[in-house]
Amino acid sequence: MHLTFRQLQVFTAVAKYQSFTRAAQALYLSQPAVSMQVRQMEEQVGLPLFEQLGRQIYLTEAGREMARYSAAITQQLDEAVQVINDLKGLAGGHIHISVATTGAYIAPYLLAAFSKLHPQVTVSMDVTNRETLLHQLAENEVDVAIMGRPPAGLSLEATAFLENPLVIIAAPDHPLAQVRAITLEAVAAYPFIMRESGSGTRIAVEQFFEKASVALHASIEVSSHEAIKHAVRAGMGLGIASLHTVREELLAGHLAVLDVQGMPIERHWYLVHRQGKRLSAAAQAFRDFLLNQDAARLLPA
Repeated sequence: MHLTFRQLQVFTAVAKYQSFTRAAQALYLSQPAVSMQVRQMEEQVGLPLFEQLGRQIYLTEAGREMARYSAAITQQLDEAVQVINDLKGLAGGHIHISVATTGAYIAPYLLAAFSKLHPQVTVSMDVTNRETLLHQLAENEVDVAIMGRPPAGLSLEATAFLENPLVIIAAPDHPLAQVRAITLEAVAAYPFIMRESGSGTRIAVEQFFEKASVALHASIEVSSHEAIKHAVRAGMGLGIASLHTVREELLAGHLAVLDVQGMPIERHWYLVHRQGKRLSAAAQAFRDFLLNQDAARLLPA
């Protein structure tokens, strides 16, 4: 069996996207070229690697086995490239970073400051939800990630580098906007606009209110912090958000932070990567950059 690395690359992309078209787009190839590479690989293997049911393609048993080995081979080659780059020193390099959706409000400022010190390093930033981010880390698809505390039990190394306080926000004309020392019971009497179940913010909020033995009513669930801010501004209820995500609205007077007893909820931003992962020189430089200074000073006032 004589397989080429190009065939493995194409096969891995098709397996990842479960689509010849999307794999072709990701690899900047034509769809016929992708199909040909997969067909030649199947001829070498002697078994079908994909099967089509309706309009969807799936890995066969042989395909699943090949995907496992292909991922291992690709990882070994990536590590080899990293070692060579390390020997050359930080004269270039690339960082693939995944950022939790709320992290999109801070990551550009952090990366801008880093780029001023290392203009030769290129960066790819993927902003996504917590579930996808954890999958990317598990599959070794990214170098590092910026997120809230990852769940226990995963083979990840997480280091806190910046405070991430959660506050309760309201429209400026809300009845509680001018009240001081509000109890949790008082705010819990109002409807809340919340992130979807499973989001890092939602988990932290539920744990906080549960610890205080206060029931919180989520009247509306949304999938983004931007939606929360607009819904709160429209007077649909209260919201809980990272202070970093509402800075501009507070300065403009579009939102208000309520003075609630026991708030803010103290959280942190974490820099995360797979345990035991050999970071490239560029990724290690970014990690050192974040952890060896006051990251809060890099953000707008």
